[in-house]
Amino acid sequence: MPKVIREVPSDAIKTSRIGAFLTWVNAKFGCSFACWEDLYTWSITDIEDFWESVWEYFEVKSHSPYTSVLEERVMPHAQWFTGATLNYTEHSLGAESQADDAAVTAVSQTREDFTLTFAELRAEVARVRAGLKSLGVGKGDRVVGYLPNQPEALVAFLAAASLGAIWASCAPEFGTQSVIDRFSQVEPTVLLAIGGYMYGDKTVDRGAELAEVVAALPSLTHLVSVDYGDFTLGEGLRERFTSGVGLDHPVDVVDYADLGATSADATDTATSTGEDLEFEPVDFDHPLFILFSSGTTGKPKAIVHSHGGILLETLKNHSFHFDLGPGSQFCWFSTTAWMMWNALVGGLVVGSSIVMIDGNPNFPDPKELWRIAANTEATLMGVAPGAIMSARKAGFNPTEEFDLSTISQFGAAGAPLPAEGYEWVIDQFGPEVLLNVGCGGTDVCTGILQASPLSPVYSGEMSGASLGFAATAFDSEGNEVLDDLGELVIIQPTPSMPVTFWGENGDARYEAAYFDKYPGIWRHGDWAKFTTGGGVVVTGRSDATLNRGGVRLGTADFYTVLDALPEVTDALVIHLEDPDGGMGELVLFVQCEPGVTFTPELSTRIRAALKKRLSPRHTPDEVVPVTRIPLGRTGKKLEVPVKRIVQGATADSVASAGALQDPRSLDEYVEYARTRQSTVNA
Repeated sequence: MPKVIREVPSDAIKTSRIGAFLTWVNAKFGCSFACWEDLYTWSITDIEDFWESVWEYFEVKSHSPYTSVLEERVMPHAQWFTGATLNYTEHSLGAESQADDAAVTAVSQTREDFTLTFAELRAEVARVRAGLKSLGVGKGDRVVGYLPNQPEALVAFLAAASLGAIWASCAPEFGTQSVIDRFSQVEPTVLLAIGGYMYGDKTVDRGAELAEVVAALPSLTHLVSVDYGDFTLGEGLRERFTSGVGLDHPVDVVDYADLGATSADATDTATSTGEDLEFEPVDFDHPLFILFSSGTTGKPKAIVHSHGGILLETLKNHSFHFDLGPGSQFCWFSTTAWMMWNALVGGLVVGSSIVMIDGNPNFPDPKELWRIAANTEATLMGVAPGAIMSARKAGFNPTEEFDLSTISQFGAAGAPLPAEGYEWVIDQFGPEVLLNVGCGGTDVCTGILQASPLSPVYSGEMSGASLGFAATAFDSEGNEVLDDLGELVIIQPTPSMPVTFWGENGDARYEAAYFDKYPGIWRHGDWAKFTTGGGVVVTGRSDATLNRGGVRLGTADFYTVLDALPEVTDALVIHLEDPDGGMGELVLFVQCEPGVTFTPELSTRIRAALKKRLSPRHTPDEVVPVTRIPLGRTGKKLEVPVKRIVQGATADSVASAGALQDPRSLDEYVEYARTRQSTVNA
């Protein structure tokens, strides 16, 4: 049985938003739900009633009624709320009573911090909407942002969505080819971009990169230049774009500050306050935004998410799992390229205030995100598992240095969190604070597995599946498994599943991505173990799972052991299969702490620790010292690309440099592969 490190508080139903919903459901349906398990079981069995109750509970604004909640329980392409028309933006601008409340706190290393109220946000969305409309943007057009996690990106997204246009974004730190690989797929007409930014104390000019991106997008008609601190679009670039030099046609340049500022609008009180803001009614499954997969194992997939699906999932997730609502402050570091950005701005849907952070999260020191959480009085703080483990290893005590008394929940996602990390959070903050470790992703733009205020927290295990997600694990034959590793699957449709993949043969590519192995069942691509005690352990991507002599080994198990070794900063493990079915070769790459020299004695201690804590089968055949562990932009270790490099693939064929946090991080692995091959040939 897993170790319970946080019991469900006795007053949780009375004090939490999910508890209020449970009470409402009991009254409406004549149920007698008393706990999390009752509510969860109902959400995955009577799924039509559950999702209709979410719609009614939050009073979703619909411009035309639905004729059915769910046409048929099929996957893919389930048809939800047929006939309904709505608009996501209409739900993101706060209630009338919140007009003077803070909607957004912008924290930046490029300019001074500032706050927007809901009234100010609404007025900005109205202005930019008018500006985009004057540029010819309408329903179905694509608007893209090469922007930091700041209010301009949020405003542009909401303005585009209000018109029925489709949004996509990339972080400005992305390399040119990574941006082109993404934006060229969706053929945008309008691009919003900055000319540069500060990353900590470093100045980063993006003028040259922006010029390459614009030149590679023949569909563009307009570039909206967003001034950011001291960074503006230079006159040379403006002239180049507007004259069409190096382009197949001229691209008009418009300043963000001038959008919607026609002579009539500038003197119109209604426009300046946002009172005339309109919302284009669109079908439930009309595209809202396009998210891109990491691009570290091939060309990024362009995943299309819908107005209705994202709206309902956000209402449910942020209220019932994150416990957010009016008066909350949602703080989670992200860039505009990660689905957590879409989740962050979704905080507005439930009336929460959000904190948008841009810059180096470790500047001026690794305590910066804790400092921001304290300064903004965050109620939910998102923390990367790696940051938790680093703080633990450094002996950092955040509550001794900062006033974090407003925090009621920590969210952690992007990588597995070892049991020691769970216990560190509880030791630091006490059992009153909920630790919500989740697993989900770009594919569904939410958490498939996570906690809630009504669920217990287990050391080293996620608390279970999210409401509305009928998640379990299958073996290779499609049989459900318990207390054993299997493929993470979803066996019933849920609204936030993608509409399709953008582009030619999008439906076929979508079906191949998630439904190829188990027809009619969503295969997420993670290796998971559901336990009889109620928790779930995700051990890594199933395509990176180590299959040694017929026994599957999760990569997360290795990292849990290595995280506890004081000499080790980080590690990455791959398995090279034996074509004859033997044990194959297990290769462990280790990054040492600064000042630590890798020695044969350290290698021996590492092997011994893995053997003792896990099994002899986990003992690596080779331990290789490296100075960098390659990470994608969302912080995930690139196990599959490294494996392919060691097997002989070129680095640029498995991961574009722009998809990496550090473009040089694969160099050592290329050299290792070259040396290894030379040895074999000799």
